[in-house]
Amino acid sequence: MTRYVFKMPDLGEGTVEAEIVAWHVKVGDRITEDEVMAEVMTEKAAVEVPAPVSGRIVSLTGGPGDMVRVGAELVVFETEAGEEESLATAEPARAAPPAAPAPTTLADATPGPQAAAAAGAEARSGRVMASPASRRRARQAGLDLGQVHGSGPHGRITRQDLDLALSGTAPAPAGPPAAPDTPAAAGLVRRTGTDEIKVIGVRRLIANRMTDAKRNIPHFAYVEEVDVTELESLRQHLNAGARAGATSLTYLPFLIAALARVLEQYPQCNAWFDAERNVVVRHRALHAGVATQTPDGLKVPVVRHAEARSLRELADEIRRVSEAARSGKATREELSGSTITVTSLGKLGGIVSTPIINAPEMAIVGVNKAVDRPVVMGGAIAVRRIMNLSSSFDHRFVDGYDAAAMIQALKDMLEHPATIFMAG
Repeated sequence: MTRYVFKMPDLGEGTVEAEIVAWHVKVGDRITEDEVMAEVMTEKAAVEVPAPVSGRIVSLTGGPGDMVRVGAELVVFETEAGEEESLATAEPARAAPPAAPAPTTLADATPGPQAAAAAGAEARSGRVMASPASRRRARQAGLDLGQVHGSGPHGRITRQDLDLALSGTAPAPAGPPAAPDTPAAAGLVRRTGTDEIKVIGVRRLIANRMTDAKRNIPHFAYVEEVDVTELESLRQHLNAGARAGATSLTYLPFLIAALARVLEQYPQCNAWFDAERNVVVRHRALHAGVATQTPDGLKVPVVRHAEARSLRELADEIRRVSEAARSGKATREELSGSTITVTSLGKLGGIVSTPIINAPEMAIVGVNKAVDRPVVMGGAIAVRRIMNLSSSFDHRFVDGYDAAAMIQALKDMLEHPATIFMAG
């Protein structure tokens, strides 16, 4: 037998360390070459790490949430005699979509009581824990992972669970425990205990970025209501006359089209702050970030050169990049480079929100729920469709007057949607 040492690979772009997100193997396991051993995450991307050789796992370095430096020992194998001992890394690990941007997992190599409690919490929330490879395999087989019982840590679906499910012999997910045969079972029952979920992977990255943005950027919030009655009429008319299979128009393509016009007058809101050079970079192009909720956390895919796209093209591109982000197929380029972000909670939009700026950008515009409200028009009460825009600006570089003026210009275009498409 020969000892083979595999080191944390160089994942590029100046990476000096990576976080262990999940192990798919444990000490004592026999593994074949190119089988995925672990998921790791840098500040730029999530990466699946394949085995460089076939053999038995002798030792693993670190657990989920631990940082391991590039070049440090990661896995030690025991291989068949005849293979040379190696202190070099294997072929480059396979990169998954970036992470603000990437798969989240809360696995642990040796689950204990806390892991079991977290597993219960995940099960109750309906979240499916599985590696990108398992998700890919399930999609190809047309299998709903929500129906697969996960036997791994935190209820994670392992490769073996997927094999059983595809063969039709998987055990049924455990149902809730039977209620005690007491009068309290039909009424109020006391709950006890706590759940502990380690903050790792994408959730850690999101937490760090949100903390940095809120700590370093003095946010200036501005909320304005917009009468979108005419916009809603136009939207419904265009959707009714669209060809079969066309992307349904929401408010977002209209909003981004209007932003492309408005930001020509307010370039300070379509900008980045380069802290290292102490320079504000104003962009002529509008690369609109679209905040998108995904199973792996919040991601911001980018609609590039929105100023050069028609309304239908904007709708198609918003759908394409959003679906890519939700399915984990978005590329690094599709998840970076936005110059201003729009965010919407859809039907959950509420009345007012205070969105956090997507650094290094200068502004973010939030869309709240559109509802019918009574308003006074010409001395009479009329029912109009009203929607609030909740925006935040970097007050270091965008004055309150300019922020308010930008939103007022945007409001005017949305209330008179024909002006969005008028030249000059």
